[in-house]
This record gives sequence, structure tokens and C-alpha cells, in this order.
Amino acid sequence: MSEQALLKVQGLSKFYGSRIGCMNVSFDLWPGEVLAIVGESGSGKTTLLNCLSTRLQADSGVMQYRMRDGVLRDVGRMSEAERRVLMRTDWGFVHQNPADGLRMAVSAGANVGERLMAVGDRHYGNIRAAATDWLGRVEINSDRIDDQPRAFSGGMRQRLQIARNLVTSPRLVFMDEPTGGLDVSVQARLLDLLRGLVQDLNLSVIIVTHDLAVARLISHRMMVMKDGHVIEHGLTDRVLDDPREPYTQLLVSSILQV
Repeated sequence: MSEQALLKVQGLSKFYGSRIGCMNVSFDLWPGEVLAIVGESGSGKTTLLNCLSTRLQADSGVMQYRMRDGVLRDVGRMSEAERRVLMRTDWGFVHQNPADGLRMAVSAGANVGERLMAVGDRHYGNIRAAATDWLGRVEINSDRIDDQPRAFSGGMRQRLQIARNLVTSPRLVFMDEPTGGLDVSVQARLLDLLRGLVQDLNLSVIIVTHDLAVARLISHRMMVMKDGHVIEHGLTDRVLDDPREPYTQLLVSSILQV
């Protein structure tokens, strides 16, 4: 990993009136690292992900991102236009429901190509070639390039959403329960694909999941959340094999009993 963190987060907090969404979260994320945020429903993990990805405005805290020129920028001080450019180029966001991250009424090729057009590519041949290449990389046959996502299975839609996000070579991708709602065999195929892409592209990923098996398979490091607070944080295998907090021990034991 690089000696310089890609993302530096300090004291990030979000409140819904008197209720805590997330509270005083701090961590560094390194190039090529996958960080899993785990916890039960209502633990604050999705609120934290939305704050990190700027889909939700945090109430306090600082988030700094290392731009391609090596300069750390305070994301909170960026203009709305600068953040939009960041989301189209250097960042990606994979939704649990692929329909939230795809345009269901246009072709698979257009879904991938739109992100290229958003960064200024106007050459139809280049766009279609890139879309064809990325469909192949996510294991979708090129003869499906003109089909709409509504004709795809759930697993294919999720793989298409991943291709749409990765076509601009982002360095940081946020994932919200990307395997949620998929059959076990489809989950395994998707996780295997994601692991390969993360390694090949040296991607940094922040993934929210309630599934500890998913976290173990794909992440290097894990944060456990409860009531909006990070209660345990460390290397994934260490947290799962030797959990220190009683809440984490309960989470792990509940999986083992299934």
C-alpha cells in the first residue's frame, strides 16, 4: 500500500434531531484497501456510508481526499460542481438495488457509456468499445450490449452497475450491501468478481454489509458499528477470530450458530 492515505476522516458525525446517525467516526483509508462497515440494522452504517460519499451532509467532522495530483482536499469545502465531478470520475457508488444505480430504460451499453460521456468522451466508437470491454470484464456477453437492464437477472444487473461505475477508472468505490437480495450462488460469483477487480485495479473500497462472511471474503479491515458509534476497528480476520467487544462477539456467534 502507498505510504499516503487516500482518504482521511476525522470526527464525522450526523444527527437526526436528538437521534445519533453516526458519531465521531475517524479513520484513514489506503490505496488498494477494502474497509467493511458492519452492524445490525439501525447501527448507523448506512448513514456513515452516505456521509462519506457526500450523498448526505455530515453535521460535523472533516473528510479529506487525496486527488490525483497528490494534494489532500477537504471534501466539505469543495463546491457542489467539484463533488459532482469527483463522483463521475474518481469515485463510484454501487447500490444494493441495481435499479437505483442504473437507467433501466436504456441499453446495457448506454448505461456504461453514459459515465464516459459525463466526463467528455463523445466518440461513439470508443464509447461502444469501452462498454463492450467492460461488459466482458463483469462476465456479461457482448451480445447483450443492446439489451435493457430490465431483461437481466438480479446478478447481471448488479454486475452491470459495477461496470458502469468502474469504466472511468475510479480510485474509490462505495458499496451499499452489494450482495443483498441475491441468491447464495450468485453472491459467491459476484464476490469473486469484485475481489478480482479490486486487486487488478488497485481499488479502494468502503463496503457496508450486515453479512460477516461477505466482510471476511472481501475486506482487509473492519469497523463494527452499534448505535451510531464505531465500537471495534481492526484487521478483518482479527476482529472476526478474536472479537474484543461483547456486541461483536454476539454478532460473530450468531453467524456461527446459523
